[in-house]
Amino acid sequence: MNRTAQAIVLFLVGVAMLHATFTDLYLRYLKAGLRPLLLVAGCVLIGAAIATAWYDWRGPRSIQENQTGCADHGRHRHAHREPRISWLLLLPLLALILVAPPAVGSYSATHTGTALQPPWWGFATLPASNPLQLSVVDYAGRAVYDHGRSLGDRQVTVTGFIAFDQGGEPYLTRMVLKCCAADAQPVKIGLSGQIPPVLQPDIWLEVTGTYSSKQTKDPVNDGPIPFIEISQATPIPAPDDQYESW
Repeated sequence: MNRTAQAIVLFLVGVAMLHATFTDLYLRYLKAGLRPLLLVAGCVLIGAAIATAWYDWRGPRSIQENQTGCADHGRHRHAHREPRISWLLLLPLLALILVAPPAVGSYSATHTGTALQPPWWGFATLPASNPLQLSVVDYAGRAVYDHGRSLGDRQVTVTGFIAFDQGGEPYLTRMVLKCCAADAQPVKIGLSGQIPPVLQPDIWLEVTGTYSSKQTKDPVNDGPIPFIEISQATPIPAPDDQYESW
């Protein structure tokens, strides 16, 4: 692939990265905190593409102005055309722009054990709001490793999708990222109390309830799964950012 083609590919990759950043498409691949780095990377690629195109345009002109035999040189350049198959490198790029892959969901959660871990620095003080909005990771961590002491009997609201274990037990689940979707692992919460009568995999629920001391073991890796005592459960659309992060 010659420099002009390289510049085109670099430019399109940079544009695709910026497109993914500004449309939240990147949330299908990366955790939200990496947005600034993705923005910088897209700008760097576009800058590199412009510099490459400028160098390729200025190079032949300098040769023509300062050296003899430039015509033969130009004919030599055109005699060695790069294989057109190299343009197939653009297909994954077009797929990135045109086809948004689904977020990792219930299938992976069912076949992967819970990744719940004790926090490194303990638990932050909770705000006084009621009901209290908590992530799946935060609620599960406080329920297991703090034994619900920081939760007490307060009403909490947690959002996640439904995943079933192989025995048919439903869990409120979120996939958690360290960096990107390739390392996504589930954290699960068991459901008790006012459970909706009909649940389907991958439907999203906003659940309001209170801490339950009940726990079970994940059948995949024996990791701890806490429960929540549900007082209300409402189906909701999938959020833009379907992942949580450590």
